[in-house]
Amino acid sequence: MISRCFKSILILLICLTFSAPNVLAGNKKMMAIMAAKNDAMRGLTEQVYGLKIRSSEEVKNMAADSYIGTTDSKTSATMSGIKISDVIYDPKQDIARATATMTSNQIVNIEGANVALSGKVFKHVGFGASSPSSAGPLRALRAAQIDAYKQLAQQIAGFTLESQSTVENYMLKSDFIKTKVQASLAFAEVVDFGWDQSGDAYVKMVIKVDDVAAMLGEPVVGAGELVEVEGQGAMKNDFSKPKAAKK
Repeated sequence: MISRCFKSILILLICLTFSAPNVLAGNKKMMAIMAAKNDAMRGLTEQVYGLKIRSSEEVKNMAADSYIGTTDSKTSATMSGIKISDVIYDPKQDIARATATMTSNQIVNIEGANVALSGKVFKHVGFGASSPSSAGPLRALRAAQIDAYKQLAQQIAGFTLESQSTVENYMLKSDFIKTKVQASLAFAEVVDFGWDQSGDAYVKMVIKVDDVAAMLGEPVVGAGELVEVEGQGAMKNDFSKPKAAKK
């Protein structure tokens, strides 16, 4: 009887020993990888099917702290045939990376136009973290991506600008600049990205003007050209006001 009990305890201890690392590992890695896969698939959707972007910027009295700028983007598509590869997780930074790839012959883009792709292969790298505290650099990278899209829209689709200045006694009394852009873009490709030591991000993006014309189904100024921009994204807001201490 004692021998059987000893064997049972020994088996239980062995099971607990081998299962402990899995218990301690938790689900942070799984959650971060899931977020990275979704980010990669979103980036691929924006690249292939396109996205709508709308931006408005205001600068008052030539001062940087008076700058007001907002950029919104939106995309939607039914995707199929996407493959995920090169999945990596860094436990120290709690950041995962994944690459989404798809090959397509023809699609209906975000503007409802049929576009022949002739088996072209598309790739996009996505990132994710398991918690907001680890995602600061990733938010900066996404901001840089949207900034790059905005710059491409400004160069290809154009923008409207309003300005008003008032001078009294040779002194600038008031000054106002406002720009607006609204466009649809597709086939913009990320060719480089990264972060500086502070965590601020950059994204280099290129697009062929002819691809934009094919998406819109009409000629676009700059046919045959390749447009390249570099978007910027900050990890923290230097102009944010510190929270008041609780009494």
